[in-house]
Amino acid sequence: MTMTFATVATAAAGAAFLLSIGFLFASRFMLAQWGLDATTAGLVLGRRIGAIYLGMALLLFLGRSAPPSDLRSAVCAGLGLAIALLAVLGVIEFANNRVRAGIAIAVVVEVALAVGFFWVL
Repeated sequence: MTMTFATVATAAAGAAFLLSIGFLFASRFMLAQWGLDATTAGLVLGRRIGAIYLGMALLLFLGRSAPPSDLRSAVCAGLGLAIALLAVLGVIEFANNRVRAGIAIAVVVEVALAVGFFWVL
């Protein structure tokens, strides 16, 4: 499979959609995967994150066939940076024993997506 913007955007849209459903409708489960308590604050933030992921999924899915442009490059740079930072934060939180090993799945996916966005930049 060739690494194209359409491929990366579609993969990221799928991942963001799954995360949005998880955080919107099963925040308690999502937090538990990382060993986090499902406090009221955590559940509220989880649902709000779900809304952000749903918007990101829609943006990427609808824009997956966008031709090269300054806007597409900005989307790649912005999401590449944000997703890479999520991966780094996941490793730091795990190293400091604030989350469980379940974060590893997220980190692996985040690294792959960040590399993808920077690759097609």
